[in-house]
Amino acid sequence: QVQLVESGGGLVQPGGSLRLSCATSGFIFSFNEMGWYRQAPGKQRELVATITSGGGTNYADSVKGRFTISRDNAKNTVYLQMNSLKPEDTAVYYCKCYRCRQRGDAWGQGTQVTVSS
Repeated sequence: QVQLVESGGGLVQPGGSLRLSCATSGFIFSFNEMGWYRQAPGKQRELVATITSGGGTNYADSVKGRFTISRDNAKNTVYLQMNSLKPEDTAVYYCKCYRCRQRGDAWGQGTQVTVSS
């Protein structure tokens, strides 16, 4: 059974940093592309960053230069380091594995990030 469990969210002041983690199980982590998405209240879920099995990365323009996605294949975990956080980064952040199930992709339950003074 594929499972993705996010952690590391919380309340942070503008300009601060957080590191999100997504621990996975139930599939061969090193074979799969992984992604982070976010959804703010009243808005659609949007892509934040992706990382391929080979370590190639892609970022939304809104987070380039501030966020870094990485993976540890030994720990079956993907990370999102978020620096210089802004109030507009406030959202629920979700981890996604691409094509990790017979039926396709899978999502974690999300972790809340709130950027406020």
